[in-house]
Amino acid sequence: MMKRHTFANCRLILLLSGVLLSMSPVVGQAAPQSQDKPRKIVSDDFTKSRKEDAGHVGKARTVRPHRTYRLASGAGGPARSSVSANLKLLGITIWKLRESRRGDSDRRALIREKNNARTWAAERVESDSTFREGDYVRLSVESPNGGYLYVIDRDLLADGKTGDAMLIFPWSGADNKLAAGRLIDIPAQEDDPNHFTARLSGPDQIGELLTFIVTASPLDLPISDKPLRLDARQLVDWEKSWSATVERYEMEGGAGELWTRAEQQAAAKHTTRQLTRNDPPPQTIYRIFGANKQAILVSVPLKYGK
Repeated sequence: MMKRHTFANCRLILLLSGVLLSMSPVVGQAAPQSQDKPRKIVSDDFTKSRKEDAGHVGKARTVRPHRTYRLASGAGGPARSSVSANLKLLGITIWKLRESRRGDSDRRALIREKNNARTWAAERVESDSTFREGDYVRLSVESPNGGYLYVIDRDLLADGKTGDAMLIFPWSGADNKLAAGRLIDIPAQEDDPNHFTARLSGPDQIGELLTFIVTASPLDLPISDKPLRLDARQLVDWEKSWSATVERYEMEGGAGELWTRAEQQAAAKHTTRQLTRNDPPPQTIYRIFGANKQAILVSVPLKYGK
């Protein structure tokens, strides 16, 4: 599993794939629909809950940059005309780190290792990307609906079974409150190390299963600075109660784009900076239909490769 501090004692799903999916072990199972035309959305659907850029407030006919997303989870959910008020959105960006190169810092943010001169550039990857042993990975999560974020990690095995459920976020001192325009980085930029390292726990492991949960109010859990082993029955109950129909959308042309200073600042500890409608949207957007008012839940399988 990914370790924080090699996922620093956190068993984060080794191969991060990208907030909340229906609690089926396979991402993006959704209700069947007509396949007559490809389903797409634009980033405005997600970023409209963010604030206007201060430089554009009051200006008429402001043209905001928007990105197009393609449906990447198979069959689509309900048509736009039938979307109800309980539609929820969750945005996840998975970052894969590589050593920085000349020019990476031009309006871009870099990851600096603690007590080390090396710097890393963070590149967006799609949620179904394949990771390899030793890869460095980070996550950014945003919700226009607000709530409290929890992330659970399980080994995904070749026979389809999963390992123990470990709560890897939040940990002691972490702020897990989501709000429009506010990013949660996992691990946080101030953590040491501030990235996850992909690690296989055995020869039968083929990946990880990350489960993202966003609740309307905080869960009563004994949070500490170590991963928390959850009762399997508790997780099953959450899955039954909070699962819903989910669509996964991937930003077209987003893979390979670098972490920006705006994203860095919006996730920094004690920040007052929020992402605006003109700042980058998430790489992967999940649309959850018929969401429970108490919580939404999405499970994301991460793939390992050789």
